[in-house]
Amino acid sequence: MPATVRSFFDPATSSFTHVLHARGQAPCAVIDAVLGYDPASGRTDTRLADAVTTYIRTSGLRLDWLLETHVHADHLSAARYLRDRLGGRIGIGARVWEVRHALAGRYGPFDEEPYDHLFGADEPFRIGSLEIRALAVPGHTPADIAYQVDGQLVFVGDTLFPPDVGTARCDFPGGSARALYRSLRRLLELPPQTRLFMCHDYPPPGRAPVSECTVAEQLAHNIHLRAGLDEEAFVQMRTRRDATLAAPRLLAPSLRANLGARP
Repeated sequence: MPATVRSFFDPATSSFTHVLHARGQAPCAVIDAVLGYDPASGRTDTRLADAVTTYIRTSGLRLDWLLETHVHADHLSAARYLRDRLGGRIGIGARVWEVRHALAGRYGPFDEEPYDHLFGADEPFRIGSLEIRALAVPGHTPADIAYQVDGQLVFVGDTLFPPDVGTARCDFPGGSARALYRSLRRLLELPPQTRLFMCHDYPPPGRAPVSECTVAEQLAHNIHLRAGLDEEAFVQMRTRRDATLAAPRLLAPSLRANLGARP
């Protein structure tokens, strides 16, 4: 059955939450669920997660999976909020333990266990009739996973952004521009018509947020992956650029919550 994707955009964090299911079937997954957060008051905002909940319920869907592409450092995950209301299992890449270990001294202790399943590199699983593969795409963090669906579309997480925005930063603990380049090459060697669903977009003035593009569009237009750019040149570019970037606004609360820190 063809895959159906409904995307929700959170302008406060420039993040997408996606709902995936096979057309005409009830089992579904939510990818990279976003929970709003006001750092001034310390209050969470569930409006986007509630919109996702309404969509799932009114569409007659059943939530089987809450899939994280990585540990988000710029927004709180709504996975546990949705699991409490709709059920399902929270999955993330198995190398998340490297991230937890690296950050325990700064943001821990991590007393809670936020995940139900840790995906091994390229582990297959199903959502209804959809065949999914959890592709290992380290670089932004060691634990990054992209979810490939029926060989036709991929939820790429923080590896790629829309072509006019470029690629993800690699300056968090365990990040690697060299690993990211190799992960990008893996994704961009997929068939040109493969649909790539974004985790973020930071659109310039006058352009609406873009939730998806194709491999062909990335190859032709990505500003960080111009034709012929080799690994060494990419690593130098990415390293120089990362050195100029400020820390995400919600870095500390996001990592504490998403990694299971004590409240």
